[in-house]
Amino acid sequence: MSVIVSERMTVDEFLAWSVRQEKGRYELQDGRVIMQQSQNVAHLRAKGRIFMVLVAAIRRAGVACYATPDGATVRIGPRTGYEPDALVAPLPMPDDTALEIPNPVIVVEVLSPSSLKRDLSDKLAGYFHVPSIAHYLALDPEEHAIIWHRRAPGGGLEPPLVMKAGVLRLDPPGIEIAVEDVFGLD
Repeated sequence: MSVIVSERMTVDEFLAWSVRQEKGRYELQDGRVIMQQSQNVAHLRAKGRIFMVLVAAIRRAGVACYATPDGATVRIGPRTGYEPDALVAPLPMPDDTALEIPNPVIVVEVLSPSSLKRDLSDKLAGYFHVPSIAHYLALDPEEHAIIWHRRAPGGGLEPPLVMKAGVLRLDPPGIEIAVEDVFGLD
Protein backbone atom coordinates (compact mmCIF):
# COMPACT_ATOMS: atom_id res chain seq x y z
CA MET A 1 0.00 0.00 0.00
CA SER A 2 1.42 3.39 -0.96
CA VAL A 3 1.07 6.50 1.15
CA ILE A 4 0.27 9.70 -0.71
CA VAL A 5 3.42 11.81 -0.75
CA SER A 6 3.59 14.48 -3.42
CA GLU A 7 7.07 13.78 -4.73
CA ARG A 8 9.62 11.02 -4.74
CA MET A 9 12.12 11.05 -1.91
CA THR A 10 15.71 10.11 -1.34
CA VAL A 11 16.48 7.79 1.57
CA ASP A 12 17.73 10.76 3.62
CA GLU A 13 14.49 12.68 2.97
CA PHE A 14 12.47 9.54 3.75
CA LEU A 15 14.21 8.97 7.10
CA ALA A 16 13.56 12.59 8.11
CA TRP A 17 9.92 12.25 6.98
CA SER A 18 9.38 8.89 8.72
CA VAL A 19 10.33 10.14 12.19
CA ARG A 20 7.66 12.85 11.89
CA GLN A 21 4.87 10.28 11.35
CA GLU A 22 2.64 9.66 14.34
CA LYS A 23 2.16 5.98 13.60
CA GLY A 24 2.80 3.30 11.02
CA ARG A 25 5.81 1.54 9.53
CA TYR A 26 7.16 2.52 6.15
CA GLU A 27 9.71 1.59 3.52
CA LEU A 28 10.94 3.41 0.44
CA GLN A 29 10.88 1.79 -3.01
CA ASP A 30 12.21 3.81 -5.95
CA GLY A 31 11.47 7.05 -4.10
CA ARG A 32 7.88 6.08 -3.23
CA VAL A 33 6.75 5.54 0.34
CA ILE A 34 5.27 2.11 1.00
CA MET A 35 3.20 1.62 4.15
CA GLN A 36 3.75 -1.74 5.81
CA GLN A 37 0.68 -3.89 6.45
CA SER A 38 -0.56 -4.81 9.91
CA GLN A 39 0.96 -8.05 11.16
CA ASN A 40 -0.84 -11.03 12.64
CA VAL A 41 0.34 -12.81 15.77
CA ALA A 42 2.06 -15.64 13.84
CA HIS A 43 4.09 -13.05 11.93
CA LEU A 44 5.03 -11.20 15.11
CA ARG A 45 5.96 -14.45 16.85
CA ALA A 46 8.22 -15.47 13.93
CA LYS A 47 9.94 -12.07 14.02
CA GLY A 48 10.54 -12.36 17.75
CA ARG A 49 11.83 -15.92 17.54
CA ILE A 50 14.32 -15.23 14.72
CA PHE A 51 15.67 -12.24 16.63
CA MET A 52 16.16 -14.35 19.78
CA VAL A 53 17.73 -17.19 17.76
CA LEU A 54 20.17 -14.76 16.11
CA VAL A 55 21.15 -13.19 19.45
CA ALA A 56 21.76 -16.66 20.94
CA ALA A 57 23.80 -17.76 17.91
CA ILE A 58 26.00 -14.65 18.13
CA ARG A 59 26.63 -15.32 21.83
CA ARG A 60 27.43 -19.01 21.23
CA ALA A 61 29.86 -18.23 18.42
CA GLY A 62 31.45 -15.28 20.21
CA VAL A 63 31.57 -13.25 17.00
CA ALA A 64 31.86 -9.46 17.05
CA CYS A 65 28.33 -8.83 15.78
CA TYR A 66 24.94 -7.68 17.02
CA ALA A 67 21.36 -8.42 16.01
CA THR A 68 18.46 -6.00 15.81
CA PRO A 69 14.73 -6.61 15.47
CA ASP A 70 12.75 -4.66 12.89
CA GLY A 71 12.82 -0.90 12.94
CA ALA A 72 16.11 0.12 11.34
CA THR A 73 16.38 0.93 7.65
CA VAL A 74 18.85 -0.71 5.28
CA ARG A 75 19.78 1.67 2.46
CA ILE A 76 19.57 -0.18 -0.85
CA GLY A 77 20.24 2.81 -3.07
CA PRO A 78 19.67 6.56 -3.16
CA ARG A 79 15.86 6.17 -3.36
CA THR A 80 15.26 2.75 -1.81
CA GLY A 81 15.42 1.67 1.82
CA TYR A 82 13.97 -1.46 3.42
CA GLU A 83 13.20 -2.31 7.02
CA PRO A 84 13.98 -6.01 7.50
CA ASP A 85 12.27 -8.00 10.25
CA ALA A 86 15.68 -8.75 11.80
CA LEU A 87 19.32 -8.35 10.86
CA VAL A 88 22.87 -9.09 11.95
CA ALA A 89 25.73 -6.63 11.48
CA PRO A 90 29.33 -6.36 12.71
CA LEU A 91 30.24 -4.31 15.75
CA PRO A 92 30.42 -1.50 16.61
CA MET A 93 26.73 -0.73 16.83
CA PRO A 94 25.63 2.58 15.34
CA ASP A 95 24.84 5.48 17.64
CA ASP A 96 21.59 5.09 19.59
CA THR A 97 19.95 7.82 17.49
CA ALA A 98 20.76 6.14 14.15
CA LEU A 99 17.81 5.21 11.93
CA GLU A 100 19.72 2.93 9.58
CA ILE A 101 22.20 0.08 9.69
CA PRO A 102 24.87 0.65 7.03
CA ASN A 103 26.55 -2.76 6.90
CA PRO A 104 24.30 -5.74 7.65
CA VAL A 105 25.63 -9.21 6.91
CA ILE A 106 22.34 -11.08 7.37
CA VAL A 107 18.86 -9.70 6.69
CA VAL A 108 15.61 -11.50 7.48
CA GLU A 109 12.07 -11.03 6.22
CA VAL A 110 9.05 -12.97 7.50
CA LEU A 111 6.77 -13.76 4.57
CA SER A 112 3.08 -12.98 4.59
CA PRO A 113 0.47 -13.14 1.82
CA SER A 114 0.58 -9.36 1.39
CA SER A 115 4.39 -9.17 1.13
CA LEU A 116 5.33 -12.48 -0.50
CA LYS A 117 5.87 -11.20 -4.05
CA ARG A 118 7.79 -8.11 -2.95
CA ASP A 119 9.94 -10.02 -0.42
CA LEU A 120 10.97 -12.64 -2.98
CA SER A 121 11.53 -10.29 -5.91
CA ASP A 122 12.22 -6.59 -5.24
CA LYS A 123 13.73 -7.13 -1.80
CA LEU A 124 15.75 -10.16 -2.84
CA ALA A 125 17.35 -8.19 -5.68
CA GLY A 126 17.66 -5.05 -3.59
CA TYR A 127 19.32 -6.60 -0.56
CA PHE A 128 22.05 -8.11 -2.70
CA HIS A 129 22.89 -4.65 -4.07
CA VAL A 130 24.30 -3.98 -0.58
CA PRO A 131 27.89 -5.29 -0.70
CA SER A 132 27.99 -6.31 2.98
CA ILE A 133 24.92 -8.58 2.78
CA ALA A 134 25.96 -12.23 2.51
CA HIS A 135 22.65 -13.89 3.52
CA TYR A 136 18.97 -13.13 3.02
CA LEU A 137 16.63 -15.37 4.98
CA ALA A 138 12.95 -15.40 4.00
CA LEU A 139 10.93 -17.14 6.73
CA ASP A 140 7.69 -18.86 5.77
CA PRO A 141 5.72 -19.31 9.02
CA GLU A 142 2.96 -21.35 7.34
CA GLU A 143 5.37 -23.92 5.88
CA HIS A 144 7.87 -23.72 8.78
CA ALA A 145 10.58 -23.18 6.18
CA ILE A 146 13.50 -20.83 5.64
CA ILE A 147 14.35 -19.82 2.09
CA TRP A 148 18.10 -19.14 2.29
CA HIS A 149 19.62 -16.87 -0.33
CA ARG A 150 23.44 -16.60 -0.20
CA ARG A 151 26.04 -14.55 -1.97
CA ALA A 152 28.42 -16.78 -3.97
CA PRO A 153 32.19 -16.39 -3.58
CA GLY A 154 32.37 -14.63 -6.98
CA GLY A 155 29.70 -12.11 -5.99
CA GLY A 156 26.64 -13.65 -7.68
CA LEU A 157 23.96 -15.62 -5.88
CA GLU A 158 23.93 -19.30 -4.99
CA PRO A 159 20.70 -21.14 -5.85
CA PRO A 160 18.28 -20.69 -2.91
CA LEU A 161 17.93 -23.48 -0.37
CA VAL A 162 14.54 -24.22 1.17
CA MET A 163 15.14 -25.63 4.63
CA LYS A 164 12.46 -27.20 6.82
CA ALA A 165 14.95 -28.83 9.20
CA GLY A 166 18.63 -28.75 9.95
CA VAL A 167 21.24 -26.10 10.64
CA LEU A 168 22.16 -23.05 8.59
CA ARG A 169 25.86 -22.20 8.82
CA LEU A 170 25.91 -18.48 8.13
CA ASP A 171 29.49 -17.52 7.34
CA PRO A 172 30.17 -14.68 7.41
CA PRO A 173 29.72 -13.89 10.26
CA GLY A 174 30.32 -17.41 11.56
CA ILE A 175 27.07 -18.34 13.32
CA GLU A 176 24.73 -21.33 13.14
CA ILE A 177 20.97 -21.41 13.56
CA ALA A 178 18.66 -24.42 13.61
CA VAL A 179 15.43 -24.26 11.63
CA GLU A 180 13.70 -26.05 14.50
CA ASP A 181 14.67 -23.23 16.88
CA VAL A 182 13.11 -20.65 14.58
CA PHE A 183 9.81 -22.53 14.23
CA GLY A 184 9.81 -24.41 17.56
CA LEU A 185 6.74 -24.74 19.67
CA ASP A 186 5.90 -21.68 21.75
